Amino acid sequence: MFRILAAVLLLLPLAAARASTDLTGLWLTRDHDGIMAVTDCDGGLCVEIAGVILDHPNDPTPTDYRGNSQCHLRLIADAGQIGANLWKGHILDPRNGRVFGVELHQDPNGNLALRGFLAVALFGETQTWTRYHGTVPKDCRLLAPLPPDAKAAQYPSARKDPTR
Repeated sequence: MFRILAAVLLLLPLAAARASTDLTGLWLTRDHDGIMAVTDCDGGLCVEIAGVILDHPNDPTPTDYRGNSQCHLRLIADAGQIGANLWKGHILDPRNGRVFGVELHQDPNGNLALRGFLAVALFGETQTWTRYHGTVPKDCRLLAPLPPDAKAAQYPSARKDPTR
């Protein structure tokens, strides 16, 4: 009985760490050019392109290396949990079809850290994605917000009058 109780007490912190790390949901990429959907799949994590941020309303939706729309393209399909806050799998580069190793974890600030690498994680690059709280249309198309100076040029009444 004592051994069972000791084993349960030893495993509780691991279970709590797993429960508190939820990477599922929508994430804004490092360059703010896409929204990624992280979902549970087959006991691990999958990542697909949920939204593409376009500069102009008439810009075409980006296509992958085969000429297909990147909208809802699955980039990660096999990230399995290998630690309390660590998933490992493979990621597709939609521009050229190359596949790289990938590790995902939640950093201390609650952001998603995604490390892509070739062969060894030591020789890779980490991107930090931030949680996205908005909604994404089914066609994946989102317009980039106008920078403040462009808003002022487009809407002169939006300029601040220094005399007021």
